[in-house]
Amino acid sequence: MKIFYSNDDTFEGNFNELLERGKMDIEGVTGIVSGLLKEIQTDGNKALKSQIARFDRWEPQSDDELLVSTNDMAKAYENIDPKLRGALHLAYDRIEAYHQKLMPKTWMDEEENGTILGQKVTAVDKAGLYIPGGKAAYPSSLLMNVIPAQVAGVEEIIVCTPAPDNELNELLLAACHLCKVTKVFRVGGASAIGAMAYGTETIPKVDVITGPGNIFVATAKKLVYGEVNIDMIAGPSEIGILADESAREDYLAIDLLSQAEHDEMASSILITTDSELANRVSDKVEEFLGTLSREEIARKSIEERGAIIVTKDMDEAIDLMNEIAPEHLEVVTKDPMSLLDSIKHAGAIFLGENTPEPIGDYVAGPNHTLPTGGTAKFYSPLSVENFLKKSSIIMMSKKGMDDIGGQCAMIANTEGLTAHEESVRIRLRN
Repeated sequence: MKIFYSNDDTFEGNFNELLERGKMDIEGVTGIVSGLLKEIQTDGNKALKSQIARFDRWEPQSDDELLVSTNDMAKAYENIDPKLRGALHLAYDRIEAYHQKLMPKTWMDEEENGTILGQKVTAVDKAGLYIPGGKAAYPSSLLMNVIPAQVAGVEEIIVCTPAPDNELNELLLAACHLCKVTKVFRVGGASAIGAMAYGTETIPKVDVITGPGNIFVATAKKLVYGEVNIDMIAGPSEIGILADESAREDYLAIDLLSQAEHDEMASSILITTDSELANRVSDKVEEFLGTLSREEIARKSIEERGAIIVTKDMDEAIDLMNEIAPEHLEVVTKDPMSLLDSIKHAGAIFLGENTPEPIGDYVAGPNHTLPTGGTAKFYSPLSVENFLKKSSIIMMSKKGMDDIGGQCAMIANTEGLTAHEESVRIRLRN
């Protein structure tokens, strides 16, 4: 792996390149994606089936073929290894328990004069969840998107996932059965986003779309935002690790590779105060690479988008990591909890050597759909909040209106809105 030293003259340029890691050529594919979306908006299922034929190499002969049979999901669930089924149930229970703790509550507060103020929390009616397929299928992504929607109280959940050559991953189908999802459609990419955003004869129009995907999915989500709500514009996966001299090089190396094996565009960045550790980790990464089933993908990621940075002290290391604002951040130091207050920007924070990033991907409980490419500076992990909306509650008493109505009318008058002013004053006069 490339090793950079923060006191080198060339460091600023190298570091700025790392900060650009999450850039996707959305502009370059916008024309293509916009055309696909317009086709679906105009022609519905006809366009959808044509696009499936273009991109997934099979053409549905009827609208009914788009919908996955619930019997197929049940069979897949029964056919998987019982131990794996148990693991899925464990993940489900832990994810559900965590997200239940995140639920905001409706509240109302009565002032002394009888005025009532509050907030009403309501779930959206319909949620559309995009679950990637193609190169790999991720049942864990289904759990991470479905469960918070269910906890939030969404009545209708729509799932879209690509089916290349009209084949679906059996474990994904089993996870659908476990989650009691009944509306799963064989459509992927920008086509799926368009179908859920605008609705077709078969796929309902939803209120919010969540879930990760490739650049075409990300671009489609960006273009339909406003027609529906979205969770975030997510790019390639990434990990940042803060480590001191107490960290084990084998732990750090394999954790860096746990993201690199996702895809060639993934980023793996270690920042440490120990130059000897940096060299040992670099050697260990090379050693582990030859053992990976996805060695070619991981190697390209590490070589092109991986880096180790050596800093003068931990304060500098934290400052640099806050600039990077990684999707996943591991803190592998003698006292990781003591650094927590200094960490401002990260999608998920993993504290201590016994908390590798993959534990968060599957069974810890917090959501693994996280902001990437530095967007952790202003985005949060997927949660129940993405499936909820809030309404303000105001109920003025007569005394409450008498107490503050005059000031309200005064402000309306200064803005030149005479109907606003009179709407208040007519009540004050009465």
